[in-house]
Amino acid sequence: MKKVVQDLTSGGHEWMRAKWSAPIRKYWKISEQMMVKYCDLAICDSVNIEKYIHECYDGKGIKGRNPKTTFIAYGADLTLSKLADDDEKLVSWYKEKGLTKKDYYLVVGRFVPENSFEVMIREFMKSKSQKDFAIITNVNDKFLNELEEKLHFKSDKRIKFVGTVYDQELLKKIRENAYAYFHGHTVGGTNPSLIEALGSTDLNLLVDVGFNKEVAEDCALYWSRKPGSLAKLIDKADQMSTDKIAEMGRSAKKRVAEEYTWDKICGQYEDVFVGK
Repeated sequence: MKKVVQDLTSGGHEWMRAKWSAPIRKYWKISEQMMVKYCDLAICDSVNIEKYIHECYDGKGIKGRNPKTTFIAYGADLTLSKLADDDEKLVSWYKEKGLTKKDYYLVVGRFVPENSFEVMIREFMKSKSQKDFAIITNVNDKFLNELEEKLHFKSDKRIKFVGTVYDQELLKKIRENAYAYFHGHTVGGTNPSLIEALGSTDLNLLVDVGFNKEVAEDCALYWSRKPGSLAKLIDKADQMSTDKIAEMGRSAKKRVAEEYTWDKICGQYEDVFVGK
């Protein structure tokens, strides 16, 4: 029976996450080394993760072997939300959070430094946008207070921490109705929230790292973490025509439908475990 390492984003690149102390990061790095060395097959959910494994570990396996790898991505559900725009649940949520359809930028993700929250908030505050920035996340008070000390974002009424949303139909509708979506993840492989955004939100603004570019290709706009980059892109996005935004949305959905459906991915796993 094969010993298979699945999804090396959590078992491997976890050591890069800033939230961990130095000893824990060292543990994660050793864990990555051991998994790659002793598995029969490493299943990577990203082309860039697969490339990283070979760059770091070729010739370092048992008896100096190169690790055997294969790429199988993550998937997303492309079905639209069942909620209508006038659904009481959605209307109530918008009223409570002070948001309006197509008049907010959105981010959904874990509230950790490597997901670029500091950059996104800082740059949105620099932008000229009249829209809101809705942040759906599980707030970490320590990190939140650090950002407030640095950025003083509470003085900017556009910045809105709106809590978590566990109702999947509601979350889908919030994504669909966003003017644009930010994705600031810098660590990991094929990120589920990115695929969900590409399948739901027409305009996506992604941090320019290999993991994100391999997923979205030319279906999104890209920004760097350097000061001024994202603010400039936000101002550009605010001026985009509805036709151009709709075109990008169609391209993004086509990309997900062709490469990131669960049917395709489950078939690839079946080929690995059962054989063609």
